[in-house]
Amino acid sequence: MTDKTELNASHRELGARMVDFGGWDMPIAYGSQIEEHHAVRKDAGMFDVSHMTVVDLTGERTREFLRKLVANNVDKLAKSGKALYTCMLDETGGVIDDLIVYFLREDFFRLVVNAATRAKDLAWIEKQAAAFGVTVRERPEFGMIAVQGPNAREKLIGLLPEDIREKARKLGKFAALECEGPNGMPLFLARTGYTGEDGFEVVVPNKRVVELWNLLREAGVAPAGLGARDTLRLEAGMNLYGQDMDETVTPWEAALAWTISLDEGRDFIGRQALEKQKADGVPRVMVGLVMDEKGVLRHGQRVIAANGEGEILSGGFAPTLGKSVAFARLPVGEHGAVRVDIRGREVPVRVVKFPFVRDGQPMPGIVDG
Repeated sequence: MTDKTELNASHRELGARMVDFGGWDMPIAYGSQIEEHHAVRKDAGMFDVSHMTVVDLTGERTREFLRKLVANNVDKLAKSGKALYTCMLDETGGVIDDLIVYFLREDFFRLVVNAATRAKDLAWIEKQAAAFGVTVRERPEFGMIAVQGPNAREKLIGLLPEDIREKARKLGKFAALECEGPNGMPLFLARTGYTGEDGFEVVVPNKRVVELWNLLREAGVAPAGLGARDTLRLEAGMNLYGQDMDETVTPWEAALAWTISLDEGRDFIGRQALEKQKADGVPRVMVGLVMDEKGVLRHGQRVIAANGEGEILSGGFAPTLGKSVAFARLPVGEHGAVRVDIRGREVPVRVVKFPFVRDGQPMPGIVDG
């Protein structure tokens, strides 16, 4: 049985092409995937992300528990509403999932975890929480809409009651606000996203999610599907769980060193394995690739470098750049001239730093080498 979000009928009415995504019936595109991509880069688009899992953690020792559970340090979260991106690791340092932690009160934190890893994540969190007396509560009664793009915030803020608008405008990046939305609907408004553009991820009760979706459409926010979401996040240099990292990969090997806090006195799960790998020398590195020739870089293709072989993780055509880009995992060291095996033909590629696109513009050297 495939799960459906509350917006399923809305997607179908709009003529969306639907696919199975981690057990959910989700829209890949409503028409032109490239037009949806450009709508987000240039104006405002929205995604149904109600398949994401909201998990609320409560109890006096919740902060202490999270200091153990995740690799980034939740002590960075001092002000109510602040958010933190982090990884949850196993004892070998492998990535169980990447997630966002929101601090609401000392005894109340909220997690948003990936849909495809829901059952695994919940089982792991509950197992670890028992020793801390923390209550783990999944919130399936919530839907979520991501509103993304340079004009996304203003279009959503225009729907809010006048006394809330200024608060929403002042909300910093990676912060959230519980507020009243249009027609009295309760909203959890987070200034986060997965596209490289500014915007909000909005948690809303399922019984009001269709109403909010329709109001956003009337405000000129274009529906966008999973296809555009994937090309946007790839351009923005954002990892996809299951493709760019999993339990066989440590954050060092997934370009996620910035999400690790090796602060003194905090023994988070996986810390010893991470410290050992760092001391021994991390064997693999994740790099960006750009292909100047025609063709498309795809997941699983073989990458040939001077110091060994690797493979493409996420890859595809980048509409903002008009070229194909990818992430690849390669052995550490001097890569020399790098090539990708595309159906038996070795095609030259450039190794570059990612993100490939920031604030809607190609990063220097990406397009013209």
